[in-house]
Amino acid sequence: MLFKSKIRTAIVLLILLLFIGVLGFRLISNYSWIDAVYMTVITVTTVGFGEVHPLDPQAKIFTVFLILTSVVIVGYAFKIITEYIISKNNISELKQKKMQKKINSLSNHIIICGYGRNGKQAAKKLLMHKRSFVVIESDKEIIEKHQSDDIFFVWGNANEDEILQLAGIEYAECLISALPNDSDNVFVVLSARQMNANTRIISRASNESSYSKLKLAGANNVILPDNIGGDHMASLVVVPDLLEFIDNLSIVGNGSINIEEISVEELYDTSIIKTIQDLELRKTTGCSVIGYKSESGDYVINPEASQELLPKSKLIVLGRPEQIQNLNSTYNINIK
Repeated sequence: MLFKSKIRTAIVLLILLLFIGVLGFRLISNYSWIDAVYMTVITVTTVGFGEVHPLDPQAKIFTVFLILTSVVIVGYAFKIITEYIISKNNISELKQKKMQKKINSLSNHIIICGYGRNGKQAAKKLLMHKRSFVVIESDKEIIEKHQSDDIFFVWGNANEDEILQLAGIEYAECLISALPNDSDNVFVVLSARQMNANTRIISRASNESSYSKLKLAGANNVILPDNIGGDHMASLVVVPDLLEFIDNLSIVGNGSINIEEISVEELYDTSIIKTIQDLELRKTTGCSVIGYKSESGDYVINPEASQELLPKSKLIVLGRPEQIQNLNSTYNINIK
């Protein structure tokens, strides 16, 4: 605000100087308006062109006054503008350093490579779910447009190891490669897998032929948005009511979650193995268990009540928002 006030003052002084100069030459030397503007400009800018007409003593005194005044005012304006440009660069550097310091303190966060259509959708979901994430974007204009306190950006090419390090790849829980070019996604997945063997990597792919390459490069999941969109539209024709029901289920959001994924360790002490029936989740919280995921990653849909809940496995439960909240409060579960 201080710099804006000074710049505003400098502009007003320059306009006032030009106005006085034009008016002075018009009244003192009886110049035409065009000649008065011309004389004022060449006097203020000190370019050294000749006068339109020889100046009389009064006009010479006025010109000396105008030159001295213009030196002060133009010098002041130049100083303010220079300070503003330098300070803006310094502020930008300070903001970047401050943001990088916050990024360096993150762990178990998500890295999003590319802030295009898919990257923005992923960031929106993660924000709703209150997950920490860092966006790597090569277009500085996009960063300046979308930068906020909630979104951490790293400017650079996600293919470069140094940029992945700045985003904290060594400590990241997951990396989402949402670049528009499949070959770029392959390079990102390769680099990320080499730098962190344990992180989960999800990659976008435009072509089906890239699926196997991305999996071979180290991606845990490969998403083909076009296939998903086409399949979804076809399903709306075949089973419209079922798809509409699924679309209305909320996985993320404040106070509107219908489905939750919970680690077994959050539900009970796994030193003594229990079953789904032993927990009585339906009775105590109103939620229904619709899925079970073992440590090895195998899924059981609609598991039996006798299903044993082994360590490092997960339950997928379904319920109304208030039932999900009851579940979380009963077992003191923090929604990720």
